Amino acid sequence: MTKSLFWIDQFLRRVLIGLMAAIVLVVCWQVVSRFILGSPSSMTEEIARTLLLWIGMLGAAWAYRTGQHLGLDILTSKLPAKAQHKMAMLLTSCVVLFAVAVLVIGGGALVRLAFELNQMSAALGIGMGWIYLVLPLTGLLIAVYGYCQLLCLWRGKPLNCAESE
Repeated sequence: MTKSLFWIDQFLRRVLIGLMAAIVLVVCWQVVSRFILGSPSSMTEEIARTLLLWIGMLGAAWAYRTGQHLGLDILTSKLPAKAQHKMAMLLTSCVVLFAVAVLVIGGGALVRLAFELNQMSAALGIGMGWIYLVLPLTGLLIAVYGYCQLLCLWRGKPLNCAESE
């Protein structure tokens, strides 16, 4: 499992780097075409918006994986160690359930609906289903990462045990 997780991590990291580079280039081109050439590109705004959606969603999965996501531990840090462990298992289970129910199932339904209705992006001319595909993909990534965290918690190992095995 850890080897698969390693490859998923590497792939996600590279995708995020590529998306960040792409959005920088697109926004720079938008500025150049608007203010220097005097003829703004019609597609750059929608490309930047789509890239921002993908970066935000996949970045959320990466932040969850690396533990950099927003977490409030004001109450849980005051609990005894055994209760903290149980709370961590409960909260991680809730994250996995949310990722599956809302992002994978709900996002998958949105993708399917967008393809069925043949919704097209106005400027890009591609199906909106391809743009919305990031929702179930992110849900799947968060669910896999949460499952790995649950395994680590169940074994009584640190939360980053999937990295160290």
